[in-house]
Amino acid sequence: MSKTRSNAKPDRQRRNFWLRQLHQWHWMSSALSLIGLLLFTITGITLNHAGEIDATPTVTTAKAALPAGLLPAIRPDDGPDTKKPLPAPVAAFVGKALGVPAGGVAEWSADEIYLPLPRPGGDGWVSLNRETGAIDSGNTDRGWISWLNDLHKGRDAGPVWKWFIDIFAGACLVFAITGLFLLHLHSVRRPSTWPIVGVGLLIPVVLAFHFIR
Repeated sequence: MSKTRSNAKPDRQRRNFWLRQLHQWHWMSSALSLIGLLLFTITGITLNHAGEIDATPTVTTAKAALPAGLLPAIRPDDGPDTKKPLPAPVAAFVGKALGVPAGGVAEWSADEIYLPLPRPGGDGWVSLNRETGAIDSGNTDRGWISWLNDLHKGRDAGPVWKWFIDIFAGACLVFAITGLFLLHLHSVRRPSTWPIVGVGLLIPVVLAFHFIR
């Protein structure tokens, strides 16, 4: 009897140790991913019903002219079409004149420079005439729901947001895995644990194989 009790004590200590560790990692990962989960849950619903949500894009245009002193930097030449950034002084002028980020990669052709300005929730562009220096720009705003949807997809959101999505996904993974181990440790006293987990697995499998064509 004493031997059985002595064996049970280390087992209980080991179990309590892992319970403390798992609970700590579980709550920390849930705290890190809470706001992100709310965002991605809400935008998951709006994406799923994107066709049913009315959104009227707002389109604005603007014009400007490149100063004569900057024209030599973009003057037409006989070179092939290429993709490269605007010269720094030209980009600085365009950014200030139109209030747009002009430091991206532009498409250079014989008579025109086209700078695409994609962004979450909208789109934009700047066109420079290489002969005259005339600048035209357009901006399309599709509204805040489209903005949130694009953040969900990481569309045109830049490298910082891309890193956020990766880190957020890692926190969610820790949250899910520690939750699974906690389910395992508590399942002895909760016999309905694995049947409920099984239902959670069965529902998407049945829907995917029987209702998606």
